[in-house]
Amino acid sequence: MEIRIEKNAKKRIVVVGGGFGGLQISQDLSASDYQVVLIDRNNFYQFQPLFYQVATCGLETSSIVFPFRKVFQKSKNIHFRMTSVQQIIPEEHKIVTSLGDLEYDYLVIATGAGNNYFGNENIERHSLPMKSLVQSLHLRNTILERFEQALSVQESEQESYLTFVVAGGGPTGTELAGALAEMKSNILPKDYPELNFSKMKIILVEGGPRVLGAMHPESSEKAHHYLKELGVEIRLATLVEDYDGSVVKLKGGDDIHSKTLIWSAGIKGNMIDGLTKAEVVPGNRLKVDDYNRVIGYENIFAIGDIAAMLSEEYPKGHPQMAQPAMQQGKNLAKNFKMMVHNGPLKPFKYKNLGSMATVGRNKAVVELPRKRFGGFLAWFTWMFVHLRSIFGIKNKWIIFINWVWNYFTYNSSLRLIIRRREAKLKPSED
Repeated sequence: MEIRIEKNAKKRIVVVGGGFGGLQISQDLSASDYQVVLIDRNNFYQFQPLFYQVATCGLETSSIVFPFRKVFQKSKNIHFRMTSVQQIIPEEHKIVTSLGDLEYDYLVIATGAGNNYFGNENIERHSLPMKSLVQSLHLRNTILERFEQALSVQESEQESYLTFVVAGGGPTGTELAGALAEMKSNILPKDYPELNFSKMKIILVEGGPRVLGAMHPESSEKAHHYLKELGVEIRLATLVEDYDGSVVKLKGGDDIHSKTLIWSAGIKGNMIDGLTKAEVVPGNRLKVDDYNRVIGYENIFAIGDIAAMLSEEYPKGHPQMAQPAMQQGKNLAKNFKMMVHNGPLKPFKYKNLGSMATVGRNKAVVELPRKRFGGFLAWFTWMFVHLRSIFGIKNKWIIFINWVWNYFTYNSSLRLIIRRREAKLKPSED
Protein backbone atom coordinates (compact mmCIF):
# COMPACT_ATOMS: atom_id res chain seq x y z
CA MET A 1 0.00 0.00 0.00
CA GLU A 2 1.21 3.51 -0.81
CA ILE A 3 0.47 6.84 0.80
CA ARG A 4 -1.74 8.70 -1.65
CA ILE A 5 0.00 11.94 -2.62
CA GLU A 6 -0.19 12.87 -6.28
CA LYS A 7 3.27 13.07 -7.85
CA ASN A 8 3.91 16.06 -10.10
CA ALA A 9 6.82 17.39 -12.15
CA LYS A 10 8.52 18.75 -9.06
CA LYS A 11 11.07 16.66 -7.22
CA ARG A 12 9.82 15.41 -3.87
CA ILE A 13 11.53 16.13 -0.55
CA VAL A 14 10.28 14.03 2.36
CA VAL A 15 11.00 15.48 5.80
CA VAL A 16 10.68 13.04 8.69
CA GLY A 17 10.07 14.85 11.98
CA GLY A 18 8.38 18.17 12.69
CA GLY A 19 10.61 19.50 15.46
CA PHE A 20 12.71 22.64 15.31
CA GLY A 21 14.77 21.51 12.31
CA GLY A 22 12.05 19.71 10.36
CA LEU A 23 9.56 22.53 10.70
CA GLN A 24 12.18 25.14 9.75
CA ILE A 25 13.18 23.45 6.48
CA SER A 26 9.53 22.73 5.59
CA GLN A 27 8.59 26.39 6.09
CA ASP A 28 11.59 27.63 4.09
CA LEU A 29 10.69 25.31 1.19
CA SER A 30 6.96 26.07 1.28
CA ALA A 31 7.18 28.31 -1.79
CA SER A 32 10.01 26.46 -3.56
CA ASP A 33 10.20 24.39 -6.74
CA TYR A 34 9.84 21.18 -4.74
CA GLN A 35 6.97 19.07 -3.52
CA VAL A 36 7.53 18.77 0.25
CA VAL A 37 6.00 16.05 2.40
CA LEU A 38 6.30 16.50 6.18
CA ILE A 39 5.79 13.40 8.30
CA ASP A 40 5.31 13.35 12.06
CA ARG A 41 3.66 10.96 14.50
CA ASN A 42 1.69 13.93 15.95
CA ASN A 43 -0.39 16.47 14.05
CA PHE A 44 1.13 19.34 16.00
CA TYR A 45 4.45 21.04 16.66
CA GLN A 46 5.63 20.92 20.30
CA PHE A 47 7.70 23.63 21.95
CA GLN A 48 10.00 21.40 23.99
CA PRO A 49 11.79 24.05 26.13
CA LEU A 50 8.57 24.64 28.08
CA PHE A 51 7.66 20.99 28.74
CA TYR A 52 8.87 21.39 32.32
CA GLN A 53 6.30 24.17 32.91
CA VAL A 54 3.52 21.83 31.80
CA ALA A 55 4.90 19.17 34.16
CA THR A 56 4.94 21.60 37.10
CA CYS A 57 1.48 23.10 36.48
CA GLY A 58 2.79 26.42 35.14
CA LEU A 59 1.28 26.21 31.65
CA GLU A 60 -1.56 24.36 29.98
CA THR A 61 -0.65 21.89 27.24
CA SER A 62 -2.52 23.67 24.44
CA SER A 63 -0.44 26.84 24.80
CA ILE A 64 2.84 25.23 23.69
CA VAL A 65 1.59 23.27 20.67
CA PHE A 66 0.51 24.38 17.21
CA PRO A 67 -1.17 22.27 14.46
CA PHE A 68 1.00 21.58 11.41
CA ARG A 69 -1.97 22.01 9.10
CA LYS A 70 -2.56 25.49 10.51
CA VAL A 71 1.09 26.39 9.81
CA PHE A 72 0.82 25.29 6.17
CA GLN A 73 -2.73 26.35 5.32
CA LYS A 74 -1.52 28.68 2.56
CA SER A 75 1.27 26.44 1.25
CA LYS A 76 0.00 24.43 -1.71
CA ASN A 77 3.14 22.39 -2.25
CA ILE A 78 3.44 21.22 1.39
CA HIS A 79 1.74 17.94 2.27
CA PHE A 80 1.46 16.68 5.83
CA ARG A 81 0.86 13.08 6.89
CA MET A 82 0.49 11.93 10.49
CA THR A 83 2.23 8.59 10.70
CA SER A 84 5.38 6.93 12.03
CA VAL A 85 8.27 5.84 9.82
CA GLN A 86 9.23 2.20 10.29
CA GLN A 87 12.00 1.77 7.74
CA ILE A 88 14.00 3.49 5.01
CA ILE A 89 14.71 1.56 1.81
CA PRO A 90 17.47 3.65 0.19
CA GLU A 91 17.84 1.37 -2.86
CA GLU A 92 14.23 2.02 -3.85
CA HIS A 93 14.21 5.67 -2.65
CA LYS A 94 11.24 5.11 -0.40
CA ILE A 95 10.22 4.94 3.23
CA VAL A 96 7.86 2.49 4.91
CA THR A 97 5.31 4.02 7.30
CA SER A 98 2.32 2.78 9.26
CA LEU A 99 0.12 4.32 6.55
CA GLY A 100 2.02 2.79 3.65
CA ASP A 101 5.07 3.38 1.46
CA LEU A 102 6.20 6.77 0.19
CA GLU A 103 8.76 7.48 -2.53
CA TYR A 104 11.20 10.38 -2.32
CA ASP A 105 13.80 12.13 -4.44
CA TYR A 106 15.44 13.58 -1.35
CA LEU A 107 14.98 12.49 2.26
CA VAL A 108 15.61 14.72 5.28
CA ILE A 109 15.80 12.95 8.65
CA ALA A 110 14.89 15.29 11.50
CA THR A 111 13.72 12.77 14.06
CA GLY A 112 15.43 14.44 17.02
CA ALA A 113 16.50 12.58 20.14
CA GLY A 114 14.87 10.58 22.90
CA ASN A 115 15.88 9.53 26.39
CA ASN A 116 19.08 7.59 26.90
CA TYR A 117 18.82 5.12 29.77
CA PHE A 118 22.28 3.68 29.06
CA GLY A 119 20.89 0.16 28.83
CA ASN A 120 19.32 0.12 32.30
CA GLU A 121 15.90 -1.50 31.88
CA ASN A 122 14.82 -0.84 35.48
CA ILE A 123 15.39 2.90 35.14
CA GLU A 124 13.59 2.92 31.80
CA ARG A 125 10.64 1.03 33.29
CA HIS A 126 10.22 2.96 36.55
CA SER A 127 11.52 6.50 35.98
CA LEU A 128 9.58 9.40 34.50
CA PRO A 129 10.93 11.05 31.32
CA MET A 130 9.91 14.40 29.87
CA LYS A 131 10.68 14.33 26.13
CA SER A 132 7.15 14.78 24.80
CA LEU A 133 3.94 16.57 25.69
CA VAL A 134 2.29 13.30 26.72
CA GLN A 135 5.21 12.46 29.02
CA SER A 136 5.09 15.96 30.53
CA LEU A 137 1.39 15.64 31.24
CA HIS A 138 1.94 12.20 32.75
CA LEU A 139 4.68 13.66 34.94
CA ARG A 140 2.32 16.40 36.13
CA ASN A 141 -0.29 13.79 37.01
CA THR A 142 2.27 11.72 38.89
CA ILE A 143 3.68 14.65 40.86
CA LEU A 144 0.20 15.65 42.04
CA GLU A 145 -0.77 12.03 42.74
CA ARG A 146 2.22 11.68 45.07
CA PHE A 147 0.77 14.32 47.40
CA GLU A 148 -2.67 12.74 47.27
CA GLN A 149 -1.09 9.37 48.11
CA ALA A 150 1.00 10.87 50.92
CA LEU A 151 -2.21 11.87 52.68
CA SER A 152 -3.34 8.23 52.79
CA VAL A 153 -0.23 6.53 54.18
CA GLN A 154 1.31 6.42 57.63
CA GLU A 155 3.39 9.44 58.58
CA SER A 156 6.51 7.28 58.67
CA GLU A 157 5.97 6.38 54.98
CA GLN A 158 5.27 9.90 53.74
CA GLU A 159 8.86 10.92 53.13
CA SER A 160 9.35 8.61 50.12
CA TYR A 161 6.23 10.09 48.50
CA LEU A 162 7.49 13.62 49.18
CA THR A 163 11.02 13.01 47.86
CA PHE A 164 11.59 13.87 44.21
CA VAL A 165 14.87 12.86 42.58
CA VAL A 166 15.83 14.59 39.32
CA ALA A 167 18.61 12.79 37.44
CA GLY A 168 20.60 15.12 35.19
CA GLY A 169 21.80 18.64 35.90
CA GLY A 170 21.49 20.06 32.39
CA PRO A 171 18.98 22.79 31.50
CA THR A 172 15.97 20.44 31.73
CA GLY A 173 16.88 19.00 35.14
CA THR A 174 17.93 22.36 36.56
CA GLU A 175 14.76 24.13 35.41
CA LEU A 176 12.54 21.31 36.63
CA ALA A 177 14.20 21.15 40.06
CA GLY A 178 13.83 24.91 40.47
CA ALA A 179 10.14 24.80 39.48
CA LEU A 180 9.44 21.99 41.96
CA ALA A 181 11.18 23.96 44.71
CA GLU A 182 9.00 27.00 44.00
CA MET A 183 5.88 24.82 44.13
CA LYS A 184 7.02 23.57 47.53
CA SER A 185 7.48 27.10 48.86
CA ASN A 186 4.54 28.93 47.36
CA ILE A 187 1.76 26.59 46.26
CA LEU A 188 1.66 23.09 47.72
CA PRO A 189 1.37 23.98 51.44
CA LYS A 190 -1.85 25.87 50.63
CA ASP A 191 -3.30 22.88 48.76
CA TYR A 192 -2.18 20.27 51.28
CA PRO A 193 -2.22 21.87 54.76
CA GLU A 194 -2.33 18.39 56.35
CA LEU A 195 1.14 17.52 55.04
CA ASN A 196 4.40 18.49 56.71
CA PHE A 197 6.40 20.01 53.85
CA SER A 198 9.60 20.08 55.82
CA LYS A 199 9.73 16.41 54.77
CA MET A 200 9.60 17.26 51.08
CA LYS A 201 12.95 16.93 49.35
CA ILE A 202 14.04 17.82 45.83
CA ILE A 203 17.35 16.12 45.05
CA LEU A 204 19.23 16.93 41.85
CA VAL A 205 21.75 14.24 40.89
CA GLU A 206 24.41 15.15 38.31
CA GLY A 207 27.16 12.88 37.05
CA GLY A 208 29.49 15.75 36.17
CA PRO A 209 31.37 18.15 38.45
CA ARG A 210 28.80 20.96 38.07
CA VAL A 211 25.23 21.72 36.98
CA LEU A 212 24.75 23.18 33.49
CA GLY A 213 28.03 21.59 32.47
CA ALA A 214 27.75 22.84 28.87
CA MET A 215 27.71 26.46 30.02
CA HIS A 216 30.52 28.64 31.41
CA PRO A 217 31.63 27.78 34.99
CA GLU A 218 30.47 31.23 36.12
CA SER A 219 26.92 30.48 34.91
CA SER A 220 27.03 27.03 36.51
CA GLU A 221 28.07 28.55 39.82
CA LYS A 222 25.20 31.05 39.71
CA ALA A 223 22.67 28.35 38.86
CA HIS A 224 24.04 26.18 41.68
CA HIS A 225 23.66 29.09 44.10
CA TYR A 226 20.07 29.78 42.96
CA LEU A 227 19.11 26.13 43.41
CA LYS A 228 20.58 26.03 46.91
CA GLU A 229 18.66 29.21 47.77
CA LEU A 230 15.46 27.46 46.74
CA GLY A 231 16.26 24.48 48.95
CA VAL A 232 17.29 21.97 46.29
CA GLU A 233 19.76 19.33 47.46
CA ILE A 234 22.50 18.93 44.82
CA ARG A 235 24.71 15.86 44.47
CA LEU A 236 27.51 16.32 41.95
CA ALA A 237 29.83 13.68 40.46
CA THR A 238 27.13 11.16 41.32
CA LEU A 239 25.48 8.61 39.03
CA VAL A 240 22.13 6.87 39.36
CA GLU A 241 22.91 3.16 39.15
CA ASP A 242 19.48 1.57 39.47
CA TYR A 243 15.86 2.24 40.42
CA ASP A 244 13.07 -0.18 41.32
CA GLY A 245 10.25 2.33 41.77
CA SER A 246 10.94 2.84 45.47
CA VAL A 247 14.70 3.09 45.98
CA VAL A 248 17.14 5.13 43.88
CA LYS A 249 20.52 3.42 44.04
CA LEU A 250 23.47 5.75 43.55
CA LYS A 251 26.87 4.57 42.42
CA GLY A 252 28.95 4.16 45.55
CA GLY A 253 26.30 2.45 47.63
CA ASP A 254 24.10 5.37 48.75
CA ASP A 255 20.32 4.89 48.51
CA ILE A 256 17.48 7.41 48.30
CA HIS A 257 13.98 6.24 49.20
CA SER A 258 11.73 7.92 46.65
CA LYS A 259 8.61 7.03 44.68
CA THR A 260 9.56 9.51 41.94
CA LEU A 261 12.68 9.51 39.79
CA ILE A 262 12.54 12.06 36.96
CA TRP A 263 14.98 11.18 34.19
CA SER A 264 16.79 13.91 32.24
CA ALA A 265 20.28 12.43 32.41
CA GLY A 266 20.94 11.83 28.75
CA ILE A 267 19.58 11.68 25.22
CA LYS A 268 20.24 9.61 22.11
CA GLY A 269 19.20 10.03 18.51
CA ASN A 270 15.91 8.52 17.30
CA MET A 271 17.26 6.21 14.61
CA ILE A 272 15.26 4.74 11.72
CA ASP A 273 16.03 1.24 10.43
CA GLY A 274 17.48 0.76 6.97
CA LEU A 275 20.53 2.99 6.75
CA THR A 276 23.07 0.17 6.69
CA LYS A 277 25.79 2.25 5.01
CA ALA A 278 25.49 5.15 7.43
CA GLU A 279 28.10 5.89 10.08
CA VAL A 280 26.59 6.08 13.56
CA VAL A 281 28.62 7.94 16.18
CA PRO A 282 28.25 7.86 20.00
CA GLY A 283 24.89 9.21 21.10
CA ASN A 284 23.15 7.30 18.29
CA ARG A 285 23.69 10.13 15.81
CA LEU A 286 24.15 9.92 12.04
CA LYS A 287 27.46 11.25 10.79
CA VAL A 288 26.91 13.93 8.13
CA ASP A 289 29.18 16.01 5.91
CA ASP A 290 29.39 19.81 5.83
CA TYR A 291 26.15 19.95 3.81
CA ASN A 292 24.21 17.70 6.24
CA ARG A 293 24.33 14.80 3.80
CA VAL A 294 24.39 11.43 5.59
CA ILE A 295 27.74 9.76 4.99
CA GLY A 296 27.25 6.87 2.55
CA TYR A 297 24.19 8.32 0.77
CA GLU A 298 23.80 10.94 -1.94
CA ASN A 299 20.17 11.97 -1.46
CA ILE A 300 19.61 11.43 2.28
CA PHE A 301 20.22 14.26 4.73
CA ALA A 302 19.99 14.62 8.51
CA ILE A 303 19.58 17.76 10.62
CA GLY A 304 19.21 18.61 14.29
CA ASP A 305 19.79 16.26 17.23
CA ILE A 306 20.05 13.14 15.04
CA ALA A 307 22.89 14.65 12.95
CA ALA A 308 26.55 14.68 13.96
CA MET A 309 28.67 17.08 11.91
CA LEU A 310 32.13 16.52 13.34
CA SER A 311 34.73 19.28 13.17
CA GLU A 312 37.73 20.59 15.06
CA GLU A 313 35.50 23.06 16.88
CA TYR A 314 32.76 20.48 17.55
CA PRO A 315 34.50 17.08 17.73
CA LYS A 316 31.34 15.44 19.10
CA GLY A 317 28.92 17.29 16.83
CA HIS A 318 26.93 20.45 17.42
CA PRO A 319 24.99 20.96 20.67
CA GLN A 320 21.66 19.15 20.66
CA MET A 321 19.60 22.30 21.04
CA ALA A 322 17.04 24.25 19.02
CA GLN A 323 19.40 26.75 17.38
CA PRO A 324 21.71 24.27 15.58
CA ALA A 325 18.66 22.36 14.31
CA MET A 326 16.95 25.50 12.99
CA GLN A 327 20.13 26.85 11.42
CA GLN A 328 20.82 23.52 9.72
CA GLY A 329 17.26 23.41 8.42
CA LYS A 330 17.56 26.93 7.04
CA ASN A 331 20.94 26.25 5.39
CA LEU A 332 19.79 22.97 3.85
CA ALA A 333 16.67 24.66 2.45
CA LYS A 334 18.91 27.23 0.73
CA ASN A 335 21.03 24.44 -0.71
CA PHE A 336 17.98 22.64 -2.07
CA LYS A 337 16.98 25.84 -3.82
CA MET A 338 20.49 26.12 -5.27
CA MET A 339 20.28 22.54 -6.56
CA VAL A 340 17.38 23.50 -8.82
CA HIS A 341 19.67 25.91 -10.67
CA ASN A 342 22.82 23.77 -10.33
CA GLY A 343 24.32 26.49 -8.15
CA PRO A 344 27.11 26.05 -5.59
CA LEU A 345 26.12 24.59 -2.24
CA LYS A 346 26.93 26.38 0.99
CA PRO A 347 28.56 24.37 3.80
CA PHE A 348 26.91 24.70 7.19
CA LYS A 349 28.52 27.01 9.72
CA TYR A 350 26.96 27.19 13.16
CA LYS A 351 26.47 30.66 14.57
CA ASN A 352 26.33 30.42 18.35
CA LEU A 353 23.66 32.88 19.47
CA GLY A 354 24.10 31.97 23.13
CA SER A 355 22.37 29.77 25.67
CA MET A 356 20.23 30.27 28.74
CA ALA A 357 18.47 28.49 31.58
CA THR A 358 16.01 29.59 34.23
CA VAL A 359 16.00 28.28 37.78
CA GLY A 360 13.05 30.18 39.21
CA ARG A 361 11.43 33.53 39.75
CA ASN A 362 14.01 36.27 39.01
CA LYS A 363 16.68 33.56 38.82
CA ALA A 364 18.24 32.67 35.47
CA VAL A 365 21.54 32.63 33.62
CA VAL A 366 22.15 33.88 30.09
CA GLU A 367 25.24 33.54 27.91
CA LEU A 368 25.49 35.68 24.80
CA PRO A 369 28.50 35.64 22.45
CA ARG A 370 30.08 38.61 24.25
CA LYS A 371 28.31 38.77 27.58
CA ARG A 372 27.17 36.64 30.52
CA PHE A 373 24.72 37.70 33.20
CA GLY A 374 22.25 36.32 35.71
CA GLY A 375 19.40 37.33 38.01
CA PHE A 376 16.29 39.28 37.09
CA LEU A 377 17.61 40.61 33.75
CA ALA A 378 18.56 37.10 32.66
CA TRP A 379 15.16 35.80 33.78
CA PHE A 380 13.37 38.54 31.82
CA THR A 381 15.56 37.84 28.77
CA TRP A 382 14.76 34.12 29.01
CA MET A 383 11.02 34.87 29.08
CA PHE A 384 11.22 37.32 26.17
CA VAL A 385 13.20 34.92 23.94
CA HIS A 386 10.90 31.98 24.65
CA LEU A 387 7.75 34.05 24.18
CA ARG A 388 9.02 35.23 20.78
CA SER A 389 9.64 31.62 19.72
CA ILE A 390 6.11 30.42 20.46
CA PHE A 391 3.84 29.83 17.43
CA GLY A 392 0.59 31.77 17.23
CA ILE A 393 -0.50 35.12 18.65
CA LYS A 394 -3.13 33.45 20.82
CA ASN A 395 -0.55 31.10 22.37
CA LYS A 396 1.82 33.99 23.05
CA TRP A 397 -0.90 35.90 24.88
CA ILE A 398 -2.03 32.85 26.89
CA ILE A 399 1.53 32.15 28.05
CA PHE A 400 2.20 35.82 28.81
CA ILE A 401 -0.99 36.12 30.88
CA ASN A 402 -0.17 32.88 32.72
CA TRP A 403 3.33 34.11 33.54
CA VAL A 404 2.11 37.52 34.74
CA TRP A 405 -0.65 35.93 36.84
CA ASN A 406 1.72 33.40 38.38
CA TYR A 407 4.30 36.09 39.10
CA PHE A 408 1.96 38.33 41.09
CA THR A 409 -0.22 35.69 42.72
CA TYR A 410 2.34 32.91 43.34
CA ASN A 411 -0.36 30.57 42.11
CA SER A 412 -1.88 28.82 39.10
CA SER A 413 -5.09 26.93 38.50
CA LEU A 414 -3.60 24.07 36.46
CA ARG A 415 -3.09 21.56 39.26
CA LEU A 416 -5.36 18.99 37.63
CA ILE A 417 -4.90 15.25 37.46
CA ILE A 418 -6.13 14.26 34.00
CA ARG A 419 -6.07 10.59 33.12
CA ARG A 420 -6.47 9.03 29.67
CA ARG A 421 -9.49 7.02 30.78
CA GLU A 422 -11.84 7.39 33.71
CA ALA A 423 -10.90 5.18 36.66
CA LYS A 424 -13.62 2.60 37.31
CA LEU A 425 -15.19 3.05 40.73
CA LYS A 426 -15.81 0.10 42.99
CA PRO A 427 -19.48 -0.51 43.93
CA SER A 428 -18.86 0.88 47.41
CA GLU A 429 -17.62 4.14 45.89
CA ASP A 430 -20.63 4.79 43.65
